[in-house]
Amino acid sequence: QVQLVESGGGLVQAGESLRLSCAASGSGLSINVMGWYRQAPGKQRELVARITSGSSSTNYADSVKGRFTISRDNAKNTVYLQMNSLKPEDTAVYYCYASRGLGGYWGKGTLVTVSS
Repeated sequence: QVQLVESGGGLVQAGESLRLSCAASGSGLSINVMGWYRQAPGKQRELVARITSGSSSTNYADSVKGRFTISRDNAKNTVYLQMNSLKPEDTAVYYCYASRGLGGYWGKGTLVTVSS
């Protein structure tokens, strides 16, 4: 089993920045892809960004390209999401995701609210 704990959410004004963190724990960790998804009220959960284990490949949603940066520290089993130039439409619950083998794991989410 893999446990994921997110932190760093909060209330900010448009144009400001936040940094989300997600720490993974569990026995025999050998995590492949880690990523961030978000779900706004009344909308489906969507991919924000993801990164492979060697940080060799990253993918971003078009809506966050150039504003958000995903990174990971494998020694700490932690993935980060640096969010700059936040917009009200970025308001959502942000979920951390990790894959290991055929399994996928989710955190409980952290709320990001961007006021205009």
